[in-house]
Amino acid sequence: MMKHLLGLLFVSVFIITSALVSSPAMAAIEVHNFKSPENEARYQHLIDELRCLVCQNQNIADSNAGLAYDLRQKVYEMIQAGNSDTEILNYMVERYGDFVLYRPPVKGYTLLLWFGPFILLFGAVVLLIRFARQRKDLEVFDEAELQDIRTLLKQTSGDSK
Repeated sequence: MMKHLLGLLFVSVFIITSALVSSPAMAAIEVHNFKSPENEARYQHLIDELRCLVCQNQNIADSNAGLAYDLRQKVYEMIQAGNSDTEILNYMVERYGDFVLYRPPVKGYTLLLWFGPFILLFGAVVLLIRFARQRKDLEVFDEAELQDIRTLLKQTSGDSK
């Protein structure tokens, strides 16, 4: 029993120590000095608009991937150099393709990306309506047959008494 408690204590101390030591290393803090608050707002807007190519479901502002750090640094450098937002986004698209944008432009090869969900929704609604109409058209018994069934049920329930 004592060995079990000591083992549990050792594992607990190891986990807590690991968490305390690794947390500061995981949280990389980037400090950028901007010429104006407008440039800082532009920087924040741009890094929110660019997708991390490693994580794919995060923007580069939220990603800890090395590539995301490099992209944030490049955006900062381009803002400091006086590039416009359009120039920065064009540079990123030229280098990494439309996938780097969270809102890729509507082009021939992105039509399915933009309109695919609506097409699927429309198809599902059409199928649902067709299914509902078929169910409504399916009448198993007409009124005369239902009356015959009721009569038979009354007769059999009377016979069983």
